[in-house]
Amino acid sequence: MAGDIVPIELGITEGNTFTLWAPRWREGDDEWEAFLGLEEDLYGFSSVAELVAFIRSGTDNDLVEHPAWNTVVGLKADELEPAEGNSYDLISVPELASEDPTPEVIAKLEDVLEIVRIIGEVCELTAITKFFNGNPILGAVTTGTRNFVGKDGAELWERIGTLIDKRWDDVIDAIDAVITTPEVDAEAVSVAEAEILAAASAEDEDEPDDDVELVEGDDTDDDDDDDDTPEEDDDFDEEDDEIDEDDFWGSVGIDPIQIITSAGEFFSLRCYLDDDPVFLGKNGKIFAFGSKRALERFLADDNEHDLSAVSTFEEIQIAATDGSLEIDVYDDNVYVLPGLTDDIADGPRRIDRRQLELAVELLTDAADFADDDSVAEALGSTTPLGWFVNYALNPDPKRMAPSPPFDNESEAWRALEHEFETRLEKKRD
Repeated sequence: MAGDIVPIELGITEGNTFTLWAPRWREGDDEWEAFLGLEEDLYGFSSVAELVAFIRSGTDNDLVEHPAWNTVVGLKADELEPAEGNSYDLISVPELASEDPTPEVIAKLEDVLEIVRIIGEVCELTAITKFFNGNPILGAVTTGTRNFVGKDGAELWERIGTLIDKRWDDVIDAIDAVITTPEVDAEAVSVAEAEILAAASAEDEDEPDDDVELVEGDDTDDDDDDDDTPEEDDDFDEEDDEIDEDDFWGSVGIDPIQIITSAGEFFSLRCYLDDDPVFLGKNGKIFAFGSKRALERFLADDNEHDLSAVSTFEEIQIAATDGSLEIDVYDDNVYVLPGLTDDIADGPRRIDRRQLELAVELLTDAADFADDDSVAEALGSTTPLGWFVNYALNPDPKRMAPSPPFDNESEAWRALEHEFETRLEKKRD
């Protein structure tokens, strides 16, 4: 599943540098992770405007084949400013590791160590891979504060601080050596700078001025405002009504869904009755079709399934019969299962949270449809997998994180996926 391309800021020896990071994504059976760069070079720029100018230049780089690259090229300049959580000060790591191990300090250190480890893997930097592989005690940082409680915990934290103090310069030197800055067009940089300034000014104008007092106008102005409000509301309501009328699937309360498994891509239908999921299927089996056209033909000819009891299903059958039915799947109803097993094995910080959230929804709904409690039990808060999933979907530096290795959690998830696939009754196209 294609992930996002994320603007990030790195604090290195020469100052702050801006680049792009593409967290792990998949194309077919291949898995990739990359930074903005080309071959052995990692591109870094001294300002967001320079980064924007490079992205818009069309210059070749390792991210041009990423599924989201064209989206990135079309972003506004201010949209490529790194979010607060995507700024990593590599230089301050020894100082950070010398502080008391509060949840905030540990969370910051974990974030920086993680991005550095990824850079080392992607750029094949021996000094960094040796630093992490040769010092497994660094893994204690990923489990929150629980490893640093009491005398033993204090000694462990001190050992980590000493290790970082001794070896961190080698890590920084390795990263400094691969960061290069391609030339960018000065005029393109100026255009990007102007966009960023304009966006900042517009944001300032939108913010309320706390020093300005609201002054009541005269009765005439108040009456005018009152007269305008109902008209605006009426227009808004009419627009909503038009949208609702055009949304066939919304009007019938049944949604087409797309399911991608290791066996292929399938389409089906689902609705909720009193919060209970009901699929196009029967006896706990979900009818799955390899194409939208195959699903449309089935809906026109067959009504031997649980959805036929839904009052609005007849409207779907009529539309399928007269040829007007279109299978439109919203993004929130696209479920991608491949890759999650491997991602879980890598830990909660590497997982695509949205993909996992949707997969949990699908597996839970399918089990409920079959009156099976196995998924609910497997994802319960007292199980390792349930704890992992809950933490991955609701990360909090103040909570105790799951501890690696995650082989058991990965295998438990694999079992849930396998069980789900047995619930699919694949129909011929």
